[in-house]
Amino acid sequence: MSDATEAPLFRDSSQPVKARVDDLLGRLSLDEKIAEMMNNAPGVERLDIKPYEWWNEALHGIGRAGKATVFPQAIGMAASWDADLMGRVATAIGNEGRAKYHAAQRKQNYRRYMGLTFWSPNINIFRDPRWGRGHETYGEDPYLTARMGVAFVRGLQGDDPKHLKLAACAKHYAVHSGPETKRHEIDIDVPRRELYETYLYAFAALVREAGVESVMGAYNRFRGEPCCGSTLLLQTILREQWGFDGHVVSDCGAISDVWLHHKLVDTPEEAVAMAIKNGCDLNCGQAYKHVRGAVNQKLLTEEEIDVALGRLLRTKMRLGMFDPPESVSHSSIPEDVLDCEEHRSLAREMARKSIVLLKNKDNLLPLPKDLTALLLVGPNIDDKHVLLGNYYGFNPRMSTIRDGIVGAISPGTTLEGKEFCPLFGEARKGSFDWMHEQAKAKDVVVAVMGLTPRLEGEEGDAEDSESGGDRRTIELPPVQQQFLEILGGLGRPVVLILTGGSQMAIPYAKEHLDAVMLCWYPGEEGGRAVADVLFGDVNPSGRLPLTFYSSTDDLPDFENYDMARRTYRYFDGEPLWPFGYGMSYTSFGYKSLDLPPKLAAGEDLVVSVEVTNTGDRAGEEVVQLYLLHDNRSADQPKRTLRRFTRVTLEPGEAQAITFTLSPRDLALINDDGQAELKPGNITVSLGGGQPEVETPSTTQVLAADIEITGETLTMDV
Repeated sequence: MSDATEAPLFRDSSQPVKARVDDLLGRLSLDEKIAEMMNNAPGVERLDIKPYEWWNEALHGIGRAGKATVFPQAIGMAASWDADLMGRVATAIGNEGRAKYHAAQRKQNYRRYMGLTFWSPNINIFRDPRWGRGHETYGEDPYLTARMGVAFVRGLQGDDPKHLKLAACAKHYAVHSGPETKRHEIDIDVPRRELYETYLYAFAALVREAGVESVMGAYNRFRGEPCCGSTLLLQTILREQWGFDGHVVSDCGAISDVWLHHKLVDTPEEAVAMAIKNGCDLNCGQAYKHVRGAVNQKLLTEEEIDVALGRLLRTKMRLGMFDPPESVSHSSIPEDVLDCEEHRSLAREMARKSIVLLKNKDNLLPLPKDLTALLLVGPNIDDKHVLLGNYYGFNPRMSTIRDGIVGAISPGTTLEGKEFCPLFGEARKGSFDWMHEQAKAKDVVVAVMGLTPRLEGEEGDAEDSESGGDRRTIELPPVQQQFLEILGGLGRPVVLILTGGSQMAIPYAKEHLDAVMLCWYPGEEGGRAVADVLFGDVNPSGRLPLTFYSSTDDLPDFENYDMARRTYRYFDGEPLWPFGYGMSYTSFGYKSLDLPPKLAAGEDLVVSVEVTNTGDRAGEEVVQLYLLHDNRSADQPKRTLRRFTRVTLEPGEAQAITFTLSPRDLALINDDGQAELKPGNITVSLGGGQPEVETPSTTQVLAADIEITGETLTMDV
């Protein structure tokens, strides 16, 4: 082959990735390099490099790109407490993403949401229930977030040693969770202890364990530096301490915030130079069009641009974008995986496992399917938006909650279904009275109420939000609260099905209604999954990934990022329903908790317990292990989740569960930001919920002390 026709080295998949990247960098002009560092990269025709749009979404299914399987919203999947299932869901999402990409390539469709770089998952800690984007996260606990996030990234990226299936992205790095109205200007600081114990824990796990390919910088500042141009976050911690070797992308418009809203520099050239020098490789937005000016002003060198662009090119090569399709195993994934029956079944399984039964007075549930008459009321009975959450795809076969209930009841059952109560605002005159009359002749009333994406979401998304996507209070809208109280006075059994992605303060419902079930934003199979649980085809097994509070008054200042009084680890009050809570239609018993009385610092701890289904029907239990340190300081967590697993048991069946904890698992973070294991007692609890809090009658918790001996052990985090 002559030199004129020989393929360039960067297209030779037998060569090392670094050599291929260096070769391609050497062929690009400075202006071509700059253009390739923005999310809507134009491509280079003379090198046969196609345009590429880096922006894509896969929060709970392929988003914003037409037909896809719509899984439950992220917070609902977290309520499954099932990392294995999360991995299977992410594998399905990854397959659909690959299929869409290759179909789009064949059509020369290079538009947004058709690429292989997905800006998911959102692993911010849901520290305050008023934050509108909390439903995108895996809840309030760093450990649960890390386990679900690691499983999600591994499923998306696949296990091919040569090529990534998709490139996942851990966002928003870091210390980011509202308020939405101030995200472009707020400067946040927290102690080193809280930084590593709470806000960075999951990010470290996704980098070190899952090999996440991308990290997205947040809008806010941290300790005076913009997160998308922070030497501490992007250089010292991410690359030096954790060894991250992927690329960093800015949140959309975040580089422009550096000079427009944070006002840290005077010009866009200074802002882009700061971002690139400090490790932000890809700009979502238009700020990097000023990179040429920064070079001309000698604020930035071409060598520094090469470092950033080199990371982006390496991601493309890891995805196989410069390789023949036949050499990339993922390119053979067929288009018919989209909305296939296997994925639909998986969506239903995840929706079922995400449902949390919060109350079941006198075992009202499950309901019989052959009821004589049922009244279905509430603003969300037939609303498809409550299935979707945000960052969603579309599906032609969505099952609303009314659809699911209609499909489950017997042909001889009378079903009346009418909203009666609006989502917010004012009720129509006489509607509550009419509902009261309708309820008199019914065996049971099922009310579907709560939140929708109209009430909580990202800045600008929730059109009826009180505060730019956030909520000012965690109580239901007044008209819904009024409706709850009318339901409580009907004199008929009432089942409340709650939709939403965050905590709701509903003490009246807990006190006065007969049953309460939380289904989140449950995805395309949500209605059928709710009916499966409501009528007993499936035993509920979801657990809360959040603490439910009784009132907004229980919450600290929204803008204060200190963890005091926040989440189950620091909250001193009485929760409405605690983190980890969830009921079942059967019961479970625990015995034979086994752990050594003493353990030398530096040794692994092995803990075992036996769990038995003591009820009369099969069910799944979520076994939870918490640590309580006797010698903790006042500002360290009261208790910490450190292990969990799901176990499926037939009536009377028992199973031994064993967990192994490392010294790092046993440690707490000190004021210097190091993991520290001190001599002294640690209480280890195992059971169906937290220790020392009210738990459902269907679970119990065993606890025993272990003494840590030897010298204090200090470890890097």
